[in-house]
Amino acid sequence: MRNKKKNRIGKIITGAGLAFLAAAVLLLAYNQWDSQRAQQSQEEILAEYLEENKHASGEPENTEKDMLLSQDLPDYMLDPDMDMPEFTLSSLGGAACIGTLEIPSLDLQLPVISEWSYPALRLAPCRYTGSAYKGDLVIAAHNYQSHFGRLKTLSTGSEVIFTDAVGNRFVYQVAVIEALTPWSVDDMTSGEWPLSLFTCTLDSQNRVTVRCEYSDAM
Repeated sequence: MRNKKKNRIGKIITGAGLAFLAAAVLLLAYNQWDSQRAQQSQEEILAEYLEENKHASGEPENTEKDMLLSQDLPDYMLDPDMDMPEFTLSSLGGAACIGTLEIPSLDLQLPVISEWSYPALRLAPCRYTGSAYKGDLVIAAHNYQSHFGRLKTLSTGSEVIFTDAVGNRFVYQVAVIEALTPWSVDDMTSGEWPLSLFTCTLDSQNRVTVRCEYSDAM
């Protein structure tokens, strides 16, 4: 009787172990599929944006520094409160991008969707709040390796470039990398930094946040 009970308990433990192992394998497979899907989605969005938006193709427009030297001021410098131009894309179901984000040290060029939502974040980085024109732009993305998953590997001084939908180019450099809690909304959107990038940590307990200041190249 005692042996039968031990055998039954052993079978239960073995079954539970196999179930946990199967769940782990399925979760790993799903995460790999989701990561590949995210990379493909942002690549398709970026390709359409670069192909359809004539301002995004060819040589980059002058930086703000070049504009000042030539005394040919862009509209946003005359009216920083103006809305950032958007470019509507069919791959986003009629939603729009406000530009592209480049991080050369991570070999990343990403489209930036105009308005954030949880479904949109599964496709590409999104503007969380703010404007490049007013110097308080905040961009959010998931921690997919092809999105913001490698932000924590950046170094102080790393170059970050945002180019808006009409070709204005804003050059920044990483100043601070910090971790904020999900409830630190005021800190995230304080407007103290010209550009902030953030994503969730793997356990979703904190937000890896990269603060950028204007580069001398501006």
